[in-house]
Amino acid sequence: MSVSVKVYTAQEQANLTLVEAMYHDVLKPLDSTHVDRYIAPDYVQHSPLADNGSQPLKDFLDFIKGESPNAVHNVKRLFADGDHVIAHTHVIRYPGDAGLAVVDIYRIENNLIAEHWDVIQEIDPAVANAASMF
Repeated sequence: MSVSVKVYTAQEQANLTLVEAMYHDVLKPLDSTHVDRYIAPDYVQHSPLADNGSQPLKDFLDFIKGESPNAVHNVKRLFADGDHVIAHTHVIRYPGDAGLAVVDIYRIENNLIAEHWDVIQEIDPAVANAASMF
């Protein structure tokens, strides 16, 4: 059996570092004050949860912080492929919450996040399959 190991280009590694820093500075603390360091002003949002642009994202983060001030984003995996970075995260909205399994896909342009897609699945503690979602 042949095993292939992905070697990232310098740009892919820079993209991974950008997204990882964005989670650290923006999403984990739900801190909208750092959005402009990571998100393009004309950011395209494909998620139905927020509108396009960096200001709607700031407004959404402020709303979520008010609704779920103890929310936690546990990044499980980050992958890069060209100008895209994929994150697999476990979002816990409040203490005792089973949470959400989330896959975020980011497109990077000019060292800023220019576009975002997400897939979100509620975690049901009563599952038929014992394999973890993470």
